[in-house]
Amino acid sequence: MSVAATSETTPLISSSSNIEIEGDQHPLLPKRNDPILSKLRGTAICLSIWTLIFAITSNVSLITTIQSPIAIDLDAFTEVSWFSSTYLIAITSITPVAGRLSTIFTAPVYLLASIIIHVCGLLITSQAESLSTFLVGRAVAGIGSAAVTPVALILVTELTSQRRRGLFFGAVNTGYTSGIACGAIIAGVLEPIPSIGWRGVFWIQIPFTLTAAIVAFFAIPRHIKANKTASFGGTLGEKLSQIDYFGVITLITSVVLLLYSLSSTKIQVFPIFLSLASLALFLFVEANWAQYPIVPISVLRSRGNMLTSFATLGIMTARWSILFYAPTYVLTLRNWPQEKAGITLIPTNLGFALGGLLAGGLHIRRSGSFYISTLVCFFLFILSMITVSWVSTPASNMWLYLLSIFVNGLIAGGLLNYSLAHVLHLTIPSTHFIVIPLNAMFRSLSGSFGAAISGGLFLRTLQHALKHEFKQRGLTGKSQLIRQLIGTPRLVQSLEGVDKEVALLAYETAFRTMFIAGACLAIIVLLIQAGTGWTAPEVVKDEETSSGSQTAVGSVGQEIISPVVSRE
Repeated sequence: MSVAATSETTPLISSSSNIEIEGDQHPLLPKRNDPILSKLRGTAICLSIWTLIFAITSNVSLITTIQSPIAIDLDAFTEVSWFSSTYLIAITSITPVAGRLSTIFTAPVYLLASIIIHVCGLLITSQAESLSTFLVGRAVAGIGSAAVTPVALILVTELTSQRRRGLFFGAVNTGYTSGIACGAIIAGVLEPIPSIGWRGVFWIQIPFTLTAAIVAFFAIPRHIKANKTASFGGTLGEKLSQIDYFGVITLITSVVLLLYSLSSTKIQVFPIFLSLASLALFLFVEANWAQYPIVPISVLRSRGNMLTSFATLGIMTARWSILFYAPTYVLTLRNWPQEKAGITLIPTNLGFALGGLLAGGLHIRRSGSFYISTLVCFFLFILSMITVSWVSTPASNMWLYLLSIFVNGLIAGGLLNYSLAHVLHLTIPSTHFIVIPLNAMFRSLSGSFGAAISGGLFLRTLQHALKHEFKQRGLTGKSQLIRQLIGTPRLVQSLEGVDKEVALLAYETAFRTMFIAGACLAIIVLLIQAGTGWTAPEVVKDEETSSGSQTAVGSVGQEIISPVVSRE
């Protein structure tokens, strides 16, 4: 068993790995004779992918500061939650398909084709004259966005050394954080400009996004794929025949039905049952019939992996309630102008980035269990959500509010790093190339759940509070005002007298209820995370196999055969 030497002079981006294997080259790693990327080419890949990540995430948060003019132009006051939900549902539903397409096609070709679809969605959105056209554009843009995350993860795992891999995963997270933080700010500044408006916020992205995709197309090596173990035909038809279409349809149907129900102003029970039935059918097909399953069932059977994924989904769903509604809070309860509302996302996203860096730089400097650290972060996150709910009032100190959401971000950033390090401890090293993207997929799914669950709860609570408070004061004929207040938060600033009093009270109730619900959800997922345990799977050398493999006993007592890989 040989171990490749590494040092501080090892290239940051290299197509040669420092892991060697007994026997043949590991099929998931680049070939040893692949050329080392030049600094110029590596820089072009990093900047172009970072730009694309920034663009797709900014499209989520920008809606928070420009939803009012969109709702007015399209007469869609009660459908504003769909502005974000449609985009996120499209991304989440197509992400599993993106993973399979990344396996079949080379990364640069697939990425460029997807970004072209994304650009078409931006163009449709910017020209929409009706709500239905606007939502179609958002869905098309989301479908095109789904390629960016899988390709970014593939590039990190394929082109970087193990010693520096965490650094580049951090860079990916920085792109997400920056996009979320800046999207609302940029949109809030551009929309009031008469020559731009809300439509220009979308079409102005097209040249930047398309340019980044073209640069990535020429910079990314053609050999990069998600999985080199699969053998696919050379023609387009033969490649497309390898897609598990039935699995794709059932999974997309399950996600769309569930998120549709949660996004509605009134929860639809029947679609939830249909969603669960579709999910059960998906799992049955993937386990028994699919030749090329979207996610291998052996990975889904890992207790530590799946419980961590669900815990990540829950904690980030609660976090998204702050990312979506912090700008709305200052628009309504603090009377901030629209162009400054997005500034509230800076402290919480700065905290998120800092938390991940501190956890990774000061503590996560070894392999092994981080069970206690992860649970402590979950507990602190619960306390931070309760604090945010407590200070979400018109009279609270604004600096205290900003500090509260900063701390929430700080804890969330550290939490994600700890949970990822711990799940890598709980899983077989040879499955990490699946575990890491799967964990990231659940994190991406949290955006859809955050928009659906927090958005649906917020709007239902707001609607009920407005009706109740107007009724308590003996005021009738306010149905049109209630409809406008739900879809146009900045309308609160122009109200006077009892109307403004009712609006402020209703919005305060909605904010505090939503954040307390986030804390309750965090308590549930804390218990889920506690179920992962702290014991790594036992790896036993199989003396009877001639292929040089190891037999690993997973957390559910199931044997998983994996190649023998030398570790640093």
